[in-house]
Amino acid sequence: MHLSGVVSSGLGRAHVFMSQTHYQNQFKDILGSGAWPGTLNVDLYGDNLSNYRGLRVLAGLEEGEGIEGAVPIRIQGFERSGRSFGGATAFKAEISRGGDDWVPCAILIPDLTRHTRTAEVISSSFLREALPCEDGDEVTIRLI
Repeated sequence: MHLSGVVSSGLGRAHVFMSQTHYQNQFKDILGSGAWPGTLNVDLYGDNLSNYRGLRVLAGLEEGEGIEGAVPIRIQGFERSGRSFGGATAFKAEISRGGDDWVPCAILIPDLTRHTRTAEVISSSFLREALPCEDGDEVTIRLI
């Protein structure tokens, strides 16, 4: 399955969650090493939204048909110093700008998210440099 969308800026808060050791240890199992402390937001459109909705179904956030062949990987939440850090679901993937070079990544769908049209992508690399890309650039994500 492929998802195409446009890179956009987020709120700049993902680093607070992404830098947590508890999450980083789980990301190593998915990415092979820790994740860059941030996400790349990809705004989806058209038919891509129905595919993304299928991933959200597998993550338990919506009802309906999941995407056949997509393998959800559970990221466990935790509590530290009275603060709760929620869980998430990840899907192993690769991302490209232009379709030639693919960078390993994962689509991360937090349990508590307002994003229904935006895929949050994590990687061991800083994707804005690795692809490279900037706001407004089209990228393609393919599940592996």
